Amino acid sequence: MTAIRPRVLGHVVDGETRCIHYRTPLDIVAIRFACCGEFYPCHLCHAESAGHEAAPWPRDACDERAILCGACGTVLTIATYLDADACPECRAPFNPRCALHAHLYFEL
Repeated sequence: MTAIRPRVLGHVVDGETRCIHYRTPLDIVAIRFACCGEFYPCHLCHAESAGHEAAPWPRDACDERAILCGACGTVLTIATYLDADACPECRAPFNPRCALHAHLYFEL
């Protein structure tokens, strides 16, 4: 049985969670924001759509399932995502430049 994908809010442009801000072949994750529990493709989509300030996940939330692989629909833990350059389930590569914005999503 296939799991139901969580909804992704914001300016999503395709079924792999790319958005108007980040849409390269490697931009295939959506992040569940700690402040609202909703998935967004990026911090800019959250800022434009959520109606509230974003809050990063605290350091002790590493076991939270908060990263959606847009390729296969697997929801990864924060720790798994931060240690990976590809989805451990489907091997789809992630954008390594997301590390430039990690502080907006996670307390590092």
